[in-house]
Amino acid sequence: MVKSISVLGCTGSIGRQTIAVAEHTGIRVAALTANRKIDMLEEQARRLHPAFVAVYDEEAAKAFKIAVADTDIRVGSGMEGLIEAATLEESDCVVTAVSGSVGLKPTLAAIDEKKRIALANKETLVCAGDIVMARAKEKGAEIVPVDSEHSAVFQCLMGRGKGELKKILLTGSGGPFRGKARAELENVTPEQAVAHPNWSMGAKISVDSATMMNKGLEFIEAMHLFSVTPDDIQVVIHPQSVIHSMVELIDGTVIAQLGVPDMGLPIQLALTYPQRCPSMFSRLDFTSLKDLSFEAPDFEKTPCLKLAMDCARTGGTAPCVMSAANEVAVGLFLRRQLGYNRIYDAAASAVEKVGVVKAPALETILAADAAARAYVLENFSK
Repeated sequence: MVKSISVLGCTGSIGRQTIAVAEHTGIRVAALTANRKIDMLEEQARRLHPAFVAVYDEEAAKAFKIAVADTDIRVGSGMEGLIEAATLEESDCVVTAVSGSVGLKPTLAAIDEKKRIALANKETLVCAGDIVMARAKEKGAEIVPVDSEHSAVFQCLMGRGKGELKKILLTGSGGPFRGKARAELENVTPEQAVAHPNWSMGAKISVDSATMMNKGLEFIEAMHLFSVTPDDIQVVIHPQSVIHSMVELIDGTVIAQLGVPDMGLPIQLALTYPQRCPSMFSRLDFTSLKDLSFEAPDFEKTPCLKLAMDCARTGGTAPCVMSAANEVAVGLFLRRQLGYNRIYDAAASAVEKVGVVKAPALETILAADAAARAYVLENFSK
């Protein structure tokens, strides 16, 4: 069980829930980072008394430094600030709850310091999974997944050798538009897209769940976390979100991890592993469950999922380009500058136009990320 943590992205949904878990379990919060929400950040900082706080946005960092001038909190900014928070000597675990590829460099820096990584930032492995996992193995740093699906697989595989695994069964609810054809979604609004039927999440991940790009990103992430191929993972639509994922073993046994749909549970496990502690979350009541249903994904209705799975098989910079393009497209959609169905169009077009580099170095990955973002802004923003 870790004793102190750095929370990268503390004002987002995962970051706020991480802080609640830390307070419940008595884990010290030694560092916080945020982008611009300095009012919330100030409230957290004054309550938690971290040693260091970083604000990614430079102007917001200046305002925050003035706001906490009466405290002894050190304040940093930009990427340097995120890296300092991730490598802070007082922290033995870094919770990567930032959104997008901005989490990549701090994660690698934390790995170099042999910190435990409580990984909630999908893009880190989607963009540079080979590099990150190789670095973690080299340095002896633990990566414990926070995503509910990967946490489920992680738990199902505890104490088992890799040779026992036949297949990962990655579950997904199907989002708020499950079963609807693309033509029916032409006029979807941001408010409709973020209204997930089971989970309470931030805006970006909620839209990704609606398009099922999120499940595609998780597909790629699972490949790296568990050292498997695309053929070793099967996506299963499970609307009730009670089974968070399953594994099939070589003898045909299927092991599932179940629980209420609350991200606090996998967050707590990532911080207390290998121990388990009493939690503040509700328990699953089996007598209240009416049914548990399962179906195969319809790729015609969820082209973002198909695109991500294709990029997983292509490899190289393809997943990075897709992820970066999708991130920008979702941002445009949330600002009402791009139609819902055009999110897929933007991501697919970027993968085709930006091109793919096989076995890329980190600098090549970052360049592909930037190129994909620029392409979408130039060709898809109104």
